[in-house]
Amino acid sequence: MITQLPVSAPRLTVAQRFPEAQHQNSPLAAIAALALACVLVAAGCASAPPLRTAEYVDLERFAGDWFVIATIPTPFERNAYRAVESYSPPADGRIDTTFSFNRGGFDGERKTYRPTAFVRGDGSNAVWGMQFIWPFKAEYRIVHVDSAYQVTVIGRSKRDYAWIMARDAVLTPAAYAELVGILRDEGYDVDKLRRVPQVPDQRAPVAAG
Repeated sequence: MITQLPVSAPRLTVAQRFPEAQHQNSPLAAIAALALACVLVAAGCASAPPLRTAEYVDLERFAGDWFVIATIPTPFERNAYRAVESYSPPADGRIDTTFSFNRGGFDGERKTYRPTAFVRGDGSNAVWGMQFIWPFKAEYRIVHVDSAYQVTVIGRSKRDYAWIMARDAVLTPAAYAELVGILRDEGYDVDKLRRVPQVPDQRAPVAAG
């Protein structure tokens, strides 16, 4: 059984941490979203052993801001700092999503993507299709969320990309190691994990397994 995992930083909202963040709706951002959608959908087409998911996800409790602690990154987030994923409360099976990060450093350009998640109907609320641009939906599986909805692990059946996220910007080493262990147990190569710097005393993205 996965124990509730402690965190070690005070909770701050995205607005508090990133008051300078600006939303992006430019043609270039649309092109980047299309390219990311193609990468995710193409990567998810190959067959792979089943990837477990959380037994049930309360989507109202899952909504809100999640700091990306570590990731097996897509090509577009390999040099991300202060990455945050935010989910709206569900509406008719749809969840508006905002993914934002600073590119290349804490003072780098703030990049923002706005995909829409579609909850798939297996009853668990743990399997989504993430749509960056119509009609492509990339597989997105909530592998684990703790009982307090403070930490979560996101994966994909192909074991290509993964995200470890928390409500707070910093996890204790023990809490982080337990989340990495979940991915390892599910067949991921955790040597591919990269820590995402969230506070200035953290260094550039490095191996995190």
